[in-house]
Amino acid sequence: MDIIIREATDEDSASWDAFVSDHPDGTFCHRYGWKAVLEAGTGQKCPYLVALSGGQVVGTLPLSIRDSFLFGKAAISSMFAVYGGPLSVSEKALSLLNEKAWKITRESGANSLEYRTIQSSSFEGWVTETGVAASFQKELKETAEDILLDIPRKQRAVVRKSLKHGLHCSWEKDLDTFYALYAESVRNLGTPVFPKKLFREFLEVFEKETDIQIVYSPEGEAIASLMTFYHNDHILPYYAGGNAKARLYGAHDFMYYELMVRSAKNGFKVYDFGRSKVGTGPYKFKKNWGFEPIPLNYQFRLKEGEERKEISPQNKKFELMVKVWKKLPLPVANILGPPIARHLG
Repeated sequence: MDIIIREATDEDSASWDAFVSDHPDGTFCHRYGWKAVLEAGTGQKCPYLVALSGGQVVGTLPLSIRDSFLFGKAAISSMFAVYGGPLSVSEKALSLLNEKAWKITRESGANSLEYRTIQSSSFEGWVTETGVAASFQKELKETAEDILLDIPRKQRAVVRKSLKHGLHCSWEKDLDTFYALYAESVRNLGTPVFPKKLFREFLEVFEKETDIQIVYSPEGEAIASLMTFYHNDHILPYYAGGNAKARLYGAHDFMYYELMVRSAKNGFKVYDFGRSKVGTGPYKFKKNWGFEPIPLNYQFRLKEGEERKEISPQNKKFELMVKVWKKLPLPVANILGPPIARHLG
């Protein structure tokens, strides 16, 4: 049968998500709800593409268009996601999705198209970025004690120590407390904070698939926070933050362990620690927990003569900006950050 490629609408959401859920490479980041989250939460345009054959979904491609004065135009699958790219059941559907995505890219005025894939495909003329970032996934043990014993010895001792500090956590989806801690954390890293509306949209669009975890000190002060997503039998601790006391109490170690235990009790099987740049602190932290890195092979199609633009905080071009941002008063950073960060996902 012929394959039709068109932009998806909200009427396609159920069949889109069913296809993503069943596809072996489908992730939470491929879910149709990301379109509404990004459009409402950051103002980005998201032309999501669906491939249909005989009325059945045979391919999907979530796409977002970054249009920034500071960082230029680019088509990305998908912004604010660690995973993305096309999903399909055939090479023909994949090829048609690619060509339609490139057409939209050029019509938008962008010169580059990025797929955030785990395993790259052999697309002629595309550039594959390897050895830069990795994902971390691991199967969860079933009991709290087995989960603890599965953590390497040195990190296990750190977790055990955190369990003795009298910390406790809540799961009330307290967005205000989460955002305050997250904003302070990213300011301290020299990074503009994402708009609060982005997180509010995650909670609204993915109400049943999103949790907020707040860790409290023995004195009852909120010191660390985490937004987690759920997809099939996977859990994705995604956005984390904390204040100065978090390190003192080992709050992040406590937080991730408690999430593992709670998730195992609720039947989840795979803990996905997300993406980290090779050699960075978060990369080493996840390895310390016993997670083996899974190399990410992001792919790019560039207009002839165009060079890939690297806008991550690790780029030396932004070294001065990072240093200055770390010194900004938090209220100032929280005002200036969102208009910039909405293009940094």
